[in-house]
Amino acid sequence: MTSFPQRLFVAACAAVLFASAGRAAEPAVIAKARAYLGPESALDGVKSIHFVGTLITADPADPTKDLRSAVEIMFQKPEQQRIRAVSEKSIEVTALNGYDGWRRVQDPVDPTKWQQTLLGAEQIKHLRANTWENLAFFRGLERRGGRVEDQGPAVIDGIACEKVAFIHAPTIIFYRYFDTASGRLVFTETESGATMREQGELMAGGVRFPKTLVQTSKMPNGQVQTVTINFEKVTVNEPLAADLFAVPTLLPK
Repeated sequence: MTSFPQRLFVAACAAVLFASAGRAAEPAVIAKARAYLGPESALDGVKSIHFVGTLITADPADPTKDLRSAVEIMFQKPEQQRIRAVSEKSIEVTALNGYDGWRRVQDPVDPTKWQQTLLGAEQIKHLRANTWENLAFFRGLERRGGRVEDQGPAVIDGIACEKVAFIHAPTIIFYRYFDTASGRLVFTETESGATMREQGELMAGGVRFPKTLVQTSKMPNGQVQTVTINFEKVTVNEPLAADLFAVPTLLPK
């Protein structure tokens, strides 16, 4: 007869085996995609990323004209993000600090003219997912309660790809298409139909980043909006002050 301690040991082993069996293996293309971006030591060593560039959108009043803004995008582990866009008309900051999210729009000429709002729960969930996507380099979503699904081969722009779904929640999914030969990320789409394409490259901290990011999304009126970001500089592991992400204090006028 099996002793009580032995039965506990057997039960524990069975539990471990069951958990392992229930956890899907990482798609093989993930390792190739990470290797394309840089060595494991460089990817795992990334604590923060700071992009500087130019954001280009179509003028709503005249689609034949472009609107340009100087843009800074920051990500810092574990869950901080900040986007600052400066144009002739406004200074707009959107930021995430853990479970807090906020947006502030200010007149570039008169700093006393501003509006600040706190983001809702769904917006914060999307920002948290986006921050993870930029800092994790495709690995570890299961530790956050999400999952990764290999959805098989696909062809994008004539390139043989592997389609992988990064599922943060039923309403937050990134479908990424990786070149099966090189591991390069060819195309991304989301559950809402937004798309992203990366072009060119910039090297920083031993990691390959895109030089240009082209995003499309469908507006409420059915029109498709295209946003292009041309990055001029990327800095890895720059210490980013906590107050960059914290909700600004609302001082009395």
